Amino acid sequence: MIEGKQKGIKGILEPVLRNLGLTLFAMFALFPLIWMVLCSFKSDAQMYNTVFVFDPTLDNYQAVLVGTDYFKAFFQNLVVAGGAVLVTIIAGVPCAYALARYNFRKKEDVAFQILSFKFAPEIMVILPVFLIFQKIGLYDTYLGLIWVYQLITMPLVIWVVRGYFEDISVEVEQAAQLDGYAWYEIFFKTLVPLIKPGLVSSALLAFIFAWNSFTFPLILSGFKIQTITITALRYIASDTVHYGQVAVASTIAVLPEVIVALFIQKHLVRGLSFGAVKG
Repeated sequence: MIEGKQKGIKGILEPVLRNLGLTLFAMFALFPLIWMVLCSFKSDAQMYNTVFVFDPTLDNYQAVLVGTDYFKAFFQNLVVAGGAVLVTIIAGVPCAYALARYNFRKKEDVAFQILSFKFAPEIMVILPVFLIFQKIGLYDTYLGLIWVYQLITMPLVIWVVRGYFEDISVEVEQAAQLDGYAWYEIFFKTLVPLIKPGLVSSALLAFIFAWNSFTFPLILSGFKIQTITITALRYIASDTVHYGQVAVASTIAVLPEVIVALFIQKHLVRGLSFGAVKG
């Protein structure tokens, strides 16, 4: 009877402690976002002498959002990041398929070379790219930023999607060919649905990397194109650092990433855990 009571107590405590641990970890992980939102409602006078109890104000939101070009920079950042991901998917998925299905000389060297672009520091290539863009007229243009963002987004999508194509049996394509499907029908109607989790998850991560890019738009954009990461600098490089306004700019900037992640979260975990580490 004593053992039964101990097992019953253990059965009750285990889920409670597990949920408590998960709650504490979630609070720890979300605390930077919570703190950023709290700072956005603080005035400059209360920024240093208050923690959680303060008089909230909307002055920071008014200073950032009313009568400024913040939303223009937000839209431009959305165009550049979204355009970069779109180009990456159009060009990267066929490239991933070729690396997964066809055997050609130095295939793995080519694949590693593509992946190495992701690891190279942006500051290493920014000067020659800047000079080239000035000569060919791509400086301070949407096309120029979308093009150079491929160094950030393309390697990620290619390597994740390549693992998915490698996990799909060749017999699937052969069976579709026997049924009379053309190659493009096999690709779009059979293969693309099978790689959807990996494609969605890698596209989301590529969008986040492009959205948060700082070095490329800092050097390769001027007065016509200004992304949201560059616009946020104005609240730091002034007479004093307005941390509340910086928090507002950052809070609004992370909203697209959070919203997209919430909508596709069912694909995100599966996409990064199945087939994504192969290659």
